[in-house]
Amino acid sequence: MSTDQKLVRMANQIATFFHSQPREDGPLGVATHINKFWEPRMRRALFEIIDHHGGEGLDSLVMAAAPLIRRPHADPDTRAGTGGGAPGGKGSGEALSETSAP
Repeated sequence: MSTDQKLVRMANQIATFFHSQPREDGPLGVATHINKFWEPRMRRALFEIIDHHGGEGLDSLVMAAAPLIRRPHADPDTRAGTGGGAPGGKGSGEALSETSAP
């Protein structure tokens, strides 16, 4: 299984849980979980799947959550993501403490 396939599977597992919750809570719940627990390179890869592959394989709830998920900052010189991370999996410019909102 490729890394992209694993990320799709993980995102869809999160969405599966939130399908059991009230519909209006789903997108925010998925986004909050991903923002809290996925490191920047995972979120970057998720957005590559969304931006370059139309979200192929992603649950509709993940797609609805996408605008609420924080995009990792891109390096202005290379236009690529920063990739570097501080202890605890937080990337460059990311807060070490998280709130419950995306």
